[in-house]
Amino acid sequence: MNFSKDLQMHSHAIDFFQAWYNLAKPHQSLRVTVDDGKRKWRQRTPLMAEGLTDHVWTLEELLTFKVPIQ
Repeated sequence: MNFSKDLQMHSHAIDFFQAWYNLAKPHQSLRVTVDDGKRKWRQRTPLMAEGLTDHVWTLEELLTFKVPIQ
């Protein structure tokens, strides 16, 4: 990827990074407290904080997601 000269490949890499950052990477500043006996915090991603998804996505889930045609 670092040696690619194709602008479209770089664009795809940025799209993938943004999806991973917003769907699969929990952010410590977005966590919320829970009154559960097992854990103290519930991890959240930016899109969970916005209410657009209800769980932290796995890498497999991210890579196999079928984007609807618009």
